Amino acid sequence: MTEHKNILLVTVGGGEEMYEEGLEAIRQLEDGESVGKPTTVTFANEKQLGEVFDERTYTLLRVIRENSPDSIRETARLVERDVKNVHQELTQLEALGIIRFDQEGQSKRPVFPYDDLFINPFAHDAGDAAASV
Repeated sequence: MTEHKNILLVTVGGGEEMYEEGLEAIRQLEDGESVGKPTTVTFANEKQLGEVFDERTYTLLRVIRENSPDSIRETARLVERDVKNVHQELTQLEALGIIRFDQEGQSKRPVFPYDDLFINPFAHDAGDAAASV
């Protein structure tokens, strides 16, 4: 049996192609087939993508994945940044579905729940829709 990897795909645009892929996934599910599609976060344009995925974001994701910090405070300490700024950035990443928080007593533990992350920054559509998950 092939191991299923939990993949996060980050894209720009989408338009008709993403709609057709969604319809195909629905057809596959209705036929009882496995869909095997990665979780996708789509940004309207490259500017929005760049505003979220910068050097600080990659550092946070790497630290979360490698160190499994127990809290936002510990995450901030590991990346040597202010807790308030790290909290804001992690909250944005959670809203986009890129990370999740697990409640650990009074602390929220950031978790990157994917095996891998792929970014396809080439726009599929010139539309200006809001980022979606």
